[in-house]
Amino acid sequence: MSHPQQSKPSLADRGQSFGMRLITRAGGLEAMKNPALRAKVEKVLYRGARQGFRAQVAAGRAFTARSGSGSPTRTKPAKPRVQFDLTPNDDQEMIREAARELADEVLRPAASAADTERTVPDAVREQAAQMGMALLGVPTELGGVAEEASAVTSVLVLEELARGDMGLAVAVMSPAAVANCLVNYGDSDQQATYLPAFTDESSPATGALALMEPQPLFDPAKPQTTGRIDGDGVVLDGTKALVPGAATADLFIVSALIDGAARLVIVPPTTEGVTVSDNPAMGVRAAHTGTLHLEQVRVSTSNLLGTAADHTDAVARARLAWSAAAVGTAQAVLDQVKTYTKERKAFGEPIAHRQAVAFTVANIAIELDGLRLVVWRAASRLDRGLDASEQIAHARALTEKHCAQIGSDAVQLLGGHGFVKEFDNERWFRDLRGAGLMEGALLV
Repeated sequence: MSHPQQSKPSLADRGQSFGMRLITRAGGLEAMKNPALRAKVEKVLYRGARQGFRAQVAAGRAFTARSGSGSPTRTKPAKPRVQFDLTPNDDQEMIREAARELADEVLRPAASAADTERTVPDAVREQAAQMGMALLGVPTELGGVAEEASAVTSVLVLEELARGDMGLAVAVMSPAAVANCLVNYGDSDQQATYLPAFTDESSPATGALALMEPQPLFDPAKPQTTGRIDGDGVVLDGTKALVPGAATADLFIVSALIDGAARLVIVPPTTEGVTVSDNPAMGVRAAHTGTLHLEQVRVSTSNLLGTAADHTDAVARARLAWSAAAVGTAQAVLDQVKTYTKERKAFGEPIAHRQAVAFTVANIAIELDGLRLVVWRAASRLDRGLDASEQIAHARALTEKHCAQIGSDAVQLLGGHGFVKEFDNERWFRDLRGAGLMEGALLV
């Protein structure tokens, strides 16, 4: 591949940066045969030097406090479009295609066994790490791959990965939620202390955004996990449920009610009073969910992350992320039932010729397109710095109302095949059932 400027770093040089994770993977995509697009993508994904942020890996993933450069580094706002348009741009389409290939070639083949064994195969985790999917929200100055903040890009990636398998998507993107929280809400000291472990190319850290709690009618704005200020520390007590990868996480970001306001708090798992127990769920089993117990857990006040407004923002972005994942899994459902109902014959003709079957498939397509439009619109408003609370609420409501029905209808359409593990439908139904009630874990 030729380069227009001789001073531009060579492909081999750029291979040392995380940006090449996506470039290398995307090199085989049909769209990348366009020289102009390829050059543009390389420019966007090339991260350059790390500017002093080096990963530290210690036994037990201990984090040594570090001082930042002063002001925190935030991902630059996305450039507004001249007119309202939800069509992904060339860069977003390239990343989306890379995520699609990862879903088709890596996640989908491993999904059934991962669900049964409640674990992420090493090959899946390694492939996702090599592509830098968890770093799409981390700016290049901090070791990530993002030139600008883009909720739309995150939504597209989550949609594609969840089309491969929602449980695996949650598992591999859970660290991204922690990294994004540090980027969006952290101060420079927090970024310098914790982010390098997540951008470490040899052994990236894992983590979880723990908002969910085990009580009925849980309201994330009023968590029952509490914290009290005690001198220069915060003492936390409470329980967090359905935390992905809780047993192996290197870092938790938890929500707690402190002085009457919901806040995010950084909690290393090695802190005294932190314990984890297994908590298998009906769905997203590959994420190996667990319960996080906090009993008189004392952390420094410097571990408070962002403001009460930032907590509200995190809850909203997490809900949008779950709706995006639901879109992906529902798309997998639609793809399968369209083919199955055309090929499956009864009484001498495809069952798709039966009006009830055709209407059911059509309803799945209609509700899916409606949810996707609302999700993309909400993400677009976030990227333009506009209030997206109404659209996110709509996406959440549509996810709760229709996605479980989509999963159930697909099981029904496949008859006995929908009830056995030989087919993916029973897993998709379980995953979609939880997408409308989960809190945290993911973030756009």
